[in-house]
Amino acid sequence: MGLHTLRKIVLGAPNVEEAAGFYTEFGLTPLGEGRFASADGGEQLQLVTRPTRRLVAVTIGVDDRDDLFRAQADLARQGFDSTVEGQRLTAVEPVTGVTTRLEVEAPITVPPPEQPAVEYNAPGRIIRTNARALPLDRKDDVRPRKLGHVVLGSTDLETSMRFFRDGIGFKVSDMIQGRGSFMRCSTDHHNLLVQNTPVNFVHHSSWQVDDVNEVGRGASRLLEADPNRHVWGLGRHHIGSNFFWYLRDPSGTFAEYYSDLDTILEDELWSPEVFEGKLARYNWGPPPPPSFIRPDDLAESHGRRHTPGG
Repeated sequence: MGLHTLRKIVLGAPNVEEAAGFYTEFGLTPLGEGRFASADGGEQLQLVTRPTRRLVAVTIGVDDRDDLFRAQADLARQGFDSTVEGQRLTAVEPVTGVTTRLEVEAPITVPPPEQPAVEYNAPGRIIRTNARALPLDRKDDVRPRKLGHVVLGSTDLETSMRFFRDGIGFKVSDMIQGRGSFMRCSTDHHNLLVQNTPVNFVHHSSWQVDDVNEVGRGASRLLEADPNRHVWGLGRHHIGSNFFWYLRDPSGTFAEYYSDLDTILEDELWSPEVFEGKLARYNWGPPPPPSFIRPDDLAESHGRRHTPGG
């Protein structure tokens, strides 16, 4: 299967204007009509009006039309309908109602940072002398380089996994015991996490920045404007190895800055593992607040079912 890129997500929010203000401050470039671009990925986020926050759609890049027809056949074998029109396949994940598109287009190219990689002083290894660390002089706005992943809660994990893994073609990188799977459609460790949850909802989107200093700078600027945006961070995940900081947009959906994610170039050299307990969430950092595990607004959404494409 020629999946190669997480291209775009569409997020539903009750108030698109408020959410748009947040993602502009977050560092994405507004394109108009609720659409946003990352620095290197082009248009990767669209906000649309929905009664509750949710993942409305996801677009994945593929190599050619043969990949569309292979996915269509795999989806049919799993009992899922899909359509192919031109350079696009469209299917709806039946549990969460997420419209999933495969589109034939070139992979996203992310160039190295313009600023040289940071060299850290360490015991017995002094790299920087007679000068302050370079990141301290960064004054420009933090701009996410690309969309990294999205996390989806499903009331029927088995069906959602069959759709994304066995139908669409995502590969499993690691698993949380009894909870969900981290899956990839690129060389990134994960582009999608589907979790078993009591209500269908979107947990967070995640955006790559240059390094841990940009994670800290981006979060700090958002919190200076509104401390209530803080959710969890700074820390480092064990699954995926990335640094993280999570913030809350006005609709309640979390947005994550991340850097230094594991990369999987050779599938046969990576062995998926199953994690539980602390390591399923993080390696170091402050403990996650209860609202991260079970967001505060889930109770009011409990029992609601999103209609496909709605």
